[in-house]
Amino acid sequence: MKDLKLPKKRFRPEIEGVRTIATLLIAVYHIWFGKVSGGIDVFFVLSGYLMTLSILSRIEKNGSVNFADYFLHLTRRLFPQAIIIIIFTGVCAVIFLPQFEWGEIIAHMMASTFYYENWRLALDSVDYLARDNSASPFQHFWSLSVQGQFYIIWPILLAAVYGLARKVWKTPVRKTLLGSLIVVFVCSIAYSIYQTNINQPFAYFHSFTRMWEFSVGGIFALLSPYLFFTKRISIALGWLGLLIICFTGIIVPVSTVFPGYLALLPISGVLLILIASESITVIGVNRFLAVKPLLYLGSLTYGIYLWHWPLLIFYRSYMEIETVPVMDGILLLLVTILLSIVTTKLVEKPVLKMDREQNKGNLVVVLTAMFVLTCASIFTISAYIEKATASSELISDTDYPGAQSVLYETNTPTDVDPIPPPSRIKTDLPAFYEDLECQSVNRTEVRKCSYGVLEDADFTIALVGGSHSGHWFPALEELAEEMNFTIDLYSHDGCRFTDEDPSGSLTEECLPWNENLIDVLTENPPDLVFTTSTVNKHPEVPQGFINQWKKLEGITTVFAIRDNPRMKKVVPVCLEQAEDPLECAVTRDQGVSKEVPWEVTEGIPSNVFFADLTDYFCDDTTCYPVIGNVIVYRDDNHLTAEYSKTLAPALKIPLQQAFDSLDKTSAR
Repeated sequence: MKDLKLPKKRFRPEIEGVRTIATLLIAVYHIWFGKVSGGIDVFFVLSGYLMTLSILSRIEKNGSVNFADYFLHLTRRLFPQAIIIIIFTGVCAVIFLPQFEWGEIIAHMMASTFYYENWRLALDSVDYLARDNSASPFQHFWSLSVQGQFYIIWPILLAAVYGLARKVWKTPVRKTLLGSLIVVFVCSIAYSIYQTNINQPFAYFHSFTRMWEFSVGGIFALLSPYLFFTKRISIALGWLGLLIICFTGIIVPVSTVFPGYLALLPISGVLLILIASESITVIGVNRFLAVKPLLYLGSLTYGIYLWHWPLLIFYRSYMEIETVPVMDGILLLLVTILLSIVTTKLVEKPVLKMDREQNKGNLVVVLTAMFVLTCASIFTISAYIEKATASSELISDTDYPGAQSVLYETNTPTDVDPIPPPSRIKTDLPAFYEDLECQSVNRTEVRKCSYGVLEDADFTIALVGGSHSGHWFPALEELAEEMNFTIDLYSHDGCRFTDEDPSGSLTEECLPWNENLIDVLTENPPDLVFTTSTVNKHPEVPQGFINQWKKLEGITTVFAIRDNPRMKKVVPVCLEQAEDPLECAVTRDQGVSKEVPWEVTEGIPSNVFFADLTDYFCDDTTCYPVIGNVIVYRDDNHLTAEYSKTLAPALKIPLQQAFDSLDKTSAR
């Protein structure tokens, strides 16, 4: 049976030109527009096209893939510049980024070095606590991680198909490979569309949702000898393809809809250019893409991509701005290109020039040394971060009373740094977050975890809702033994104890989870249901809250605590940058409503006991970011566990009143 033809081997300058255009678009969109261009998708298609041809020609020539040589060649191409920039980024991160961001540095360095940064970001995207993380200076390594995984999978796939076609199925190799790549394409794009619809942020970084883009390049490589048009049509197709690539980021909100079917837009652009370039024309796009400046920059695209993102992140952090002025952006781009020239010529090219046959041993030594250097850098930076925050380990309760300074009207020392230290504030969470089994986020099933006094407790408190209920857990945990109660935790971050979501801000699973939760609480009623009574500074109690409380009327008592004030800035970052903590404060009117919401809301059932601890966040005029030398917020609205603990004595007062009311009810 006749097999498919392969395209003739030749240098394709238009590919270098497309690489340059795609890389510059990525940088330009990041720097000036704060958007995603779709240039990454262009690279994925080109990688699939080139790698399929390269690996297939090796297999057909030698009958197999020499994986040792293959991975050695791959490593010497990818490692040198990446290693230098990972180390540079790690060092500069502790220099230019606020300590608040330090906790993420090591994790992202590790993920970038070992090519799983895309999975790190994918998991962060479904982690409610990590969704508001600032952009990491390593974030751009996600695409290199996907490509690195593709470079491992592709030769294995092609070698397996070759072996099966030759020795088992006795079918033409290239036709069999084409069929296999079509299967990969169909399965991957179907999963990509599905996952993009249900969880786009997770899908964006997922390896398998991106595999169809590489398979498109492979399919085109096998079919390209049969795709030929007249010169007039080729000219039109080529320029149309370039326009599509350039304007995808303007036409489509790439970061929120890719990698579903809309990713076909930039992919069609690069395919049109490749098809058009089969016809050599004077005014075709291939002539434009082959001009010397684009060809020269094409040899620097790897370095440009690697350098532009960390430089942009450090610039924004140092200048404390989000929008980059035009001239500053041009300077950033020029510095990016200059650094790319330096690392390409001084780092990458000397390694590439090492002969794989004659200097294989030396090449292995050099690459191993680079890898060891990266690991040593990770260890050193980690040790530095630990040392820089070690001074905050030994603390005295009298120096850090937190909310108790308000309760007991005590003065606090002014010569100590507030706690938690900025580098650890992101992880200053309620203890239950350490147990993943206690989390119901992304689930409708109700999960219960019990804490406090687990045997012979006088009372049981059900702590229900999302993170704004959950951040009261440390205070409750402090009181549990003293007041002899059990804490039954029913947590669903990104949710509230409600049966309505008028703003559409809750998770998709929240309302079904609430329905199931009512069933659980009704079947086995606790003594108190602890939840929030308000949202932000909204002037009234939400109707959805009231509806849930009514469902428990005659069954149990609801302990409804007023929501804490929200701040205007991310408090830990603001405190690092401000000369005076008051720069990070808000007025009381900005933080909470003037009226007490339940006093102006109708229809509240009789089984609700309200608590208002606003005075432990604000005085008559101001809501503070630091109280009693303890940082109140770990972002702009969630309490630090450290501050929550200091609220325990204040919370005890209304909680005891609620317990007393239960005793009186029982007596009657």
